Amino acid sequence: MPSFLASPYVAPVLLLVASNLFMTTAWYWHLRFKEVALWQVVLISWSLALVEYCLAVPANRWGATVYAPAELKTIQEVVTLVIFAVFSWLYLGQPLAWNHAVGFAFVALGAFFVFQRW
Repeated sequence: MPSFLASPYVAPVLLLVASNLFMTTAWYWHLRFKEVALWQVVLISWSLALVEYCLAVPANRWGATVYAPAELKTIQEVVTLVIFAVFSWLYLGQPLAWNHAVGFAFVALGAFFVFQRW
């Protein structure tokens, strides 16, 4: 693995991206498969969520060595919004509207302030 990817600043972010891919899928994949029984959806989603936890917990443990907890949570929220927007557009076929962009911009502005050290 290149040293850049193993950086204590980068590796937690990559793990959070991977974990959010699994969590977004766990929460929303079934919306295209309404014929699948709810109990089956829950079991499949729990299985996906287990993988998500196996990635998110180390991301936060290792990330806490260089990021404050509020910074880790902010990274996770921004990653979640980006992944959800792409998932919603590509997988669910939902268009992104101007109000979504404005809302995401406000979240990004909030993230900017979380990372300031004034």
